[in-house]
Amino acid sequence: MGSVQQRLERFLNSPGPIGDLLGRLEAHTGVQRLYLATGSVAFVGLYLMFGYGASLLCNIIGFVYPAYVSVKAIESSSKEDDTTWLTYWVVYGIFSIAEFFSDIFLYWFPFYYAGKCLFLVWCMAPVPWNGSQLIYHSIIRPLFLKHHHAVDNMMGDIGTKALDAASTVTREGIKASLNMAELMQKAK
Repeated sequence: MGSVQQRLERFLNSPGPIGDLLGRLEAHTGVQRLYLATGSVAFVGLYLMFGYGASLLCNIIGFVYPAYVSVKAIESSSKEDDTTWLTYWVVYGIFSIAEFFSDIFLYWFPFYYAGKCLFLVWCMAPVPWNGSQLIYHSIIRPLFLKHHHAVDNMMGDIGTKALDAASTVTREGIKASLNMAELMQKAK
């Protein structure tokens, strides 16, 4: 257990947004970083279980940090971080769609938002076994590889039909406008 605490303290003391914020708070309050961090995590966890607006807090946690590091990834020259965060957003999007259709049942589970928040943190965790990598490579990618040709064909058909429909609507709109103009000319 000592090694986990040492790694946590090393992380909390490392330079970066979290370490810098904890350093300023530690200097201002005199409370050690480890206690500030564990107290903050405990407060957020309890709020997610019992607080009003837990849904909003959970969605902010699942969106704000990934959005920030995604922008940083776009601005960097490395392709690896782009892939990491694109994978997160694919999993996040699929999870959001699944949640939309099952929200009537899911919200009845106690501590749902705490579990959802833990899931999203697991999906964005900077470790090789993070959730988005595991879910993508074990579920999403195999399904995509199996069905992407059929989906591509269907999307192509939908695109063709949409263009045909738009062309028909445009032609009929032009005809109606010309007919209206003729009727107005005759009425004068």
